Amino acid sequence: MSQLPEKPSFDKNYFCPQSDAPGAETILGKVGKMRKEYDFSKAKRNPYAGQLKKQVTIRLDEGTVEYFKKLAKEAGIPYQTLINLYLRDCAAAGRKLSIQWKAA
Repeated sequence: MSQLPEKPSFDKNYFCPQSDAPGAETILGKVGKMRKEYDFSKAKRNPYAGQLKKQVTIRLDEGTVEYFKKLAKEAGIPYQTLINLYLRDCAAAGRKLSIQWKAA
C-alpha cells in the first residue's frame, strides 16, 4: 500500500479578519473598497462552461460504493472524484466491457 501524503499545513492568519491579517493594510490600500453596484451588461459568458462537470444520477451496488469509499479514504480524496477519475481513465484508454449472456 502506498503511503499517503502529509496533510497540508495552513497559514493560521488565512481566515483572520482583514484588518488583523499581516500586511492587510498594504493589500487593502491597493484594492480599495467594493462598489455598491457593478455593471455586468458587457460581461462575457465563460467559454469553458461546456467543459465543466455534469451532475448525473446513477445507481450503484452498495459494495461498489463502499469499495470506492475505502480507496478514496486511503488516497485522501472524495469518493465521487475517485469514481470520476477511474471512469475518465477507462474512457481515455478506450476500455470496453465484455459481457456474454448465457442461454437459459
